[in-house]
Amino acid sequence: MQVTTVGLDLAKNIFHVHGVTETGEVAFNRPLRRAQVLAFFERLSPCLIGI
Repeated sequence: MQVTTVGLDLAKNIFHVHGVTETGEVAFNRPLRRAQVLAFFERLSPCLIGI
């Protein structure tokens, strides 16, 4: 499943990320701690990110 768009809700400690595929299916919807954000995005393929 190829994620094409990611939405990122910014916060002080817990960030929420929501990813969808080209067909609009939800690929993931999860909270991340501040320390996890960089590692999470390093593993994703290039995609559109909305903040």
